[in-house]
Order: sequence, then structure tokens, then C-alpha cells
Amino acid sequence: MLDEKLEALFDEVVKRNLGEAEFHQAVHEVLETLGPVLAKHPELAEQKIIQRVCEPERQVIFRVPWQDDSGEVQINRAFRVEFNSALGPYKGGLRFHPSVYLGIVKFLGFEQVFKNALTGMPIGGGKGGADFDPKGRSEAEIMRFCQSLMTELYRHLGEYTDVPAGDIGVGTREIGGLFGQYKRITNRYESGVITGKGTDWGGALVRKEATGYGVAFFVEEMLRSRSRCLDGTTCTVSGSGNVAIYAIEKVQALGGRVVACSDSSGYVVDPNGIDVDLLRQVKEVERRRIDVYAERRGPLVSFSADGSVWDVPCDVAMPCATQNELHSRDAAALVRNGCTAVAEGANMPTTPRGVRVFREAGVSFGPGKAANAGGVATSALEMQQNASRDSWTFEHSEQRLYEIMAGIHRLCHETAEEYGAPGDYVVGANVAGFLRVARAMLALGLV
Repeated sequence: MLDEKLEALFDEVVKRNLGEAEFHQAVHEVLETLGPVLAKHPELAEQKIIQRVCEPERQVIFRVPWQDDSGEVQINRAFRVEFNSALGPYKGGLRFHPSVYLGIVKFLGFEQVFKNALTGMPIGGGKGGADFDPKGRSEAEIMRFCQSLMTELYRHLGEYTDVPAGDIGVGTREIGGLFGQYKRITNRYESGVITGKGTDWGGALVRKEATGYGVAFFVEEMLRSRSRCLDGTTCTVSGSGNVAIYAIEKVQALGGRVVACSDSSGYVVDPNGIDVDLLRQVKEVERRRIDVYAERRGPLVSFSADGSVWDVPCDVAMPCATQNELHSRDAAALVRNGCTAVAEGANMPTTPRGVRVFREAGVSFGPGKAANAGGVATSALEMQQNASRDSWTFEHSEQRLYEIMAGIHRLCHETAEEYGAPGDYVVGANVAGFLRVARAMLALGLV
């Protein structure tokens, strides 16, 4: 429930942002934890910090005209929401997916503000994308689309202004096309203007693995706070893209066994533990559906197009696919089957009712703005290496990632205790991230 003053503020946000359900959900989830913060820091209400945080500094919407391989002209819509720069240049990925519209980009950008603050790195929050679907498109079509998009977007970017990265539908291939066009238009090799680059041309080791590895590190810290660890646990992961693959890899390296993962066509159950190399071959190299994994893995592995991956019994669950994929009924099934820890590898994958089920059942729940911050943290490390014309080893980069994720866990854990909600990572993440941004905004004045 919202504090009375925050309820009025939320109603105003809804009126000013009609039809943007995901953005409303993200704002409500943060506001319902901030009542004690306003009581302790009345100056934040006086300066209307929350109202200012909920309003993006800048929203850019533009068309992307391009020509497909048959010569037909196509028109897509693209967005860049530069949400908050109190802590540093706007930082956040670009998503290419037919579902992209302003409300999704704003929800992602809003979450990014707090996520980036939790890392302790000097980066603000932003997000972008387009309603373009790279699936089924040729390499040439994807290149033309990326070049057309960057022809408009470049004027809003800069290593000290706004630094995009990848997200759903945007990997190293798309980042290459975008960066190449930026370089051509500006006549500058400004490596720090975009992250997620290939390691041969300014990218950072561990960036590809960072979000998935980071989720696994966060889960390990959550379990350690309860005198447990991943070693010997049974885990399920939704999704089978980049985040899911590397979450599975690191969980199994830490001694856990991931027995199920999924894609939009269904899910597989592998009692002996997911074969990461085979999954990567099927999903990343061949770009096939997950039933192919089951066919090749052998008779003990099953594929189901019905039901949910959350029906599979586990100790630890990691939703790593997309927003609002884990509903209250899924949460209830996980609790019923003995799940004791959940960490979000995707952005807001659990519905509000699902989160409530976990919190009421005493399940350790790591929200995405904390648990999946490893990707953007390593993007900031990539920016750091670009600025110093340096390149770090894999081992050093992974150690830095672990230290950042352990620091985020510690900050969330301590903040939750300070604000009367011990063990509640939702409260800890929201309050800690908000306070870092709020203090910077107060220091910078009314801008």
C-alpha cells in the first residue's frame, strides 16, 4: 500500500503517462517502499525529488526508414529515454523487439536509474529501442536498419552524454553496425560511446557473461546471508538467451545444478543438469528453438510446450527472460515445491502479485535492479577501459564484477535492516538506489 502523499503522486504519474502500464508498475513498486524515507528525510519531499525522479529529463522518439532485401521500404519507430543524469551520463541498453513502445522504454529507463546507482559507478540511467524484429532478417537488412537508426540517434549520444548498450535483440552484431555508423558520421573513434562491443574493437572481457554471472553471484550472497550456498542446490532458469546461458554456466560452476530452462516455445527438463555448450550451440550459433536441445541431449531430457518452467521443483529460481513472465500462480507453485530463493536476471520479470507471494512466504527475493546489475556494471568497466586505452584480463574483470555484486548485496541487506525490513531486498534495493540519486539531485540544485 502507498503512503497517502505517495498515492496522490502516483495518480499524477498515471495521468501524465496514460496507457504506459509497465512504467506505472515500475513506479508503483518503488513508491510503495519510500514512505519511511520521506519520514526520515523531509527535505526530499520539500524539493519534490520523487516527482523529478519519475519524470524523464528527455524523451526522443523518431522514425527509422530502411529498405529490405526485396527493395520494399520499411518504417519503424525508435526511442531513447534519457531518464536521469544526476550520477553520470545516461547509461542503458537498446532493445529491438516488436513489443517496444514508449511505456516499455520508460519502465526500463526508470529501473535503470536505480540499478545503475546501486553499482556505485558514475553512471545515470536511460534506455532505448525500436519496434524492429531482427528475427528472420538477413545480415544486410539488420545492418541497414542499424545504420538508419544511428543516423538519427548519434546526435544525442557521447561518452560524457549518453552511452547505450545491448538488450533483447541487440547483441555484438547490432552493436557493431551501430558503432560503425556513429564512427562514420562523427569521424571519431569514440570507443566509450557504446558498450557491448567485440573484444577486438574496444569491448571488454566478461561483458558478454556479466549479467548472467552477476545474477549467480547475487544468489550466492543471498544464500550465504542464510548460512547456505549454491553448492548442491537444484535450480531452474527461464529463458535461454545470453543472460540465461551464463547464469546457468556460473551456477553450475559454483556447484548448483540447473535442471530446466525455456524459450517462447516451451521448456526443457534435464535431470542431469543443462549442458551449457549444447544449449549455446542450439540457441546462439544455430538460432534454433529449445526443443532441438532436448532432441540432441537424449531420452532423459523432456520438452514441453504446455505448462511452465516454474512447475519444475527447485531450490533456487532465476527468471531471465522478459518482464511479467512469472505470475502469482507460478510463484505459488515454486513456494509449494520448496523454492527458497529467487533472483531476477531479467528486468521486472515477476508480477507484483508474484513478488507478494514470495515475500509473504519468506522466500529470499532479489529484484532485477539489484540482482541483474552485473551487466551495466561491467559496461561501466568497459567505459573505464576505453577511457584509459587499457584492456583487463578475464580474471581481473570477473573479480571486479564479483566485488560489485557482493557490494550491491551488502548495501541492499544493510539498507533493508536500517529501514525496518530485514531480509527484504526489494526495500533495500529501492531505498538504497533512490537515496544515492536523491542526494546527488539535491547537491546539483533545481536542474
